[in-house]
Amino acid sequence: MAEIKVGKYTVLSDLLYTETDEWVKLEGDVATVGITDYAQKKLRDIVGIELPEVGRDFSAGDPIGVVESVKAAVDIYTPLSGKICQVNEDLTSSPELMNLDPYGKGWIFKLRCKDVNEKVKLMDAEKYVEKIQKGE
Repeated sequence: MAEIKVGKYTVLSDLLYTETDEWVKLEGDVATVGITDYAQKKLRDIVGIELPEVGRDFSAGDPIGVVESVKAAVDIYTPLSGKICQVNEDLTSSPELMNLDPYGKGWIFKLRCKDVNEKVKLMDAEKYVEKIQKGE
């Protein structure tokens, strides 16, 4: 898993990204989703999370939860359509995991995709780097 450094932000080369700063790791038809290093650093100290309900169906782009920080509360969006198959319960007692390890222990939910071909709408690491650079 190669890391790309963009200033103080880390982007992983083998993940896909959304315009709303979620990362996506696809394994078969299961997508693991979290917020990016860029997003967690912009939010600063994360103090709470509202997780989606396991078993619920969502369409790509639907808001599925909320991340609360000392700075703001922001919606989390699902990057792909499908059914929530697992949520990271550790975040309810330790939301700071999203700050400490955004691409690892800070994952938020797993989704069984209806159609993995929707991934063509997501950005690769190079495009996400360009997005960060435009935002700085």
